[in-house]
Amino acid sequence: MFKKNIDFNKCFKFVLIGYAIFFLIATILTLIFGVNLSIDFKGGTRLVYSYSGELDTDKVDALTEETLSKKVSVTTSSGLTGDSQKITITLASSEALSNEAQQNLDTILAKQFPNNNIKLAESNSVAGSVAGNFFAKAMVSVLITAVLVILYVGIRFRKIGGVSAAITAFVALIIDILVAFFTCTMFGLEVDMTFLAVILTILGYSLNDTIVIYDRVRENKGIYPNATTAELVNESLNTVKIRTIVTTTTTFLAVVMIIVVAEIFGISSLRSFAIPMAFGLVSGSLSSLFISAPLWVIWKNKQEKKGPKKAKSKKRR
Repeated sequence: MFKKNIDFNKCFKFVLIGYAIFFLIATILTLIFGVNLSIDFKGGTRLVYSYSGELDTDKVDALTEETLSKKVSVTTSSGLTGDSQKITITLASSEALSNEAQQNLDTILAKQFPNNNIKLAESNSVAGSVAGNFFAKAMVSVLITAVLVILYVGIRFRKIGGVSAAITAFVALIIDILVAFFTCTMFGLEVDMTFLAVILTILGYSLNDTIVIYDRVRENKGIYPNATTAELVNESLNTVKIRTIVTTTTTFLAVVMIIVVAEIFGISSLRSFAIPMAFGLVSGSLSSLFISAPLWVIWKNKQEKKGPKKAKSKKRR
């Protein structure tokens, strides 16, 4: 009935093992190095200064810690043309930096580096309590978005078992989000508002692939009414695999170019977006093809096995 192509149902276990190995390694690294949360989520102060010429970041680091009597992190970045140079000083603290302390630091930096024309370009302070509430609200908003999306899948594909299709799609989305999160921890990237944008973008891509697959399953069910669920899903996956691969590859290459630009010019914000985005895109395609749909097949097969047993028990009564 069907052409022999990739058996996605058989590949399910191998891909699942691959994900398990990745999550195990990522978890160990996260426990060792921790999670680099931004001040938006844990509280603190971020000061961005513009400057010209060559600047010794080690001296800036030491001088800032001496002035504020607190541990800080210092990073530099430049614009695409190289004429806009900035240095970012991040102070992680439950209390926001006072205006007096900030002005004192501004004055000291200007005096110590008179030839670099250091000027305060941006200042952002967040109290720890406010950051905690904001983080909780951000996670809740992402969860609500995911739930609404899954409800949509369940309603749209109710003729082929909407609830089971929605739940397996949700499992794939959770896997994709975890991949993006662990990518941030493994590369030492800051988990900030940009990460939320990454999550929502990955949810869109992954869900789009899943919807296309389920839509093809629904079509094939009408064409091949006597086919098993495994056969329908496998045929549907083989039909859309090229489309999924091409779409993901083109988007992935574009994101890789963003990573290259970010690495060359030291644009940390682009780097924090593009690296987890690249891994999330790949995971979104893999989870849709090898996790979500094959897992749905397992679910449906178990339901079909339970069906005859219930029917037999009713007859005996």
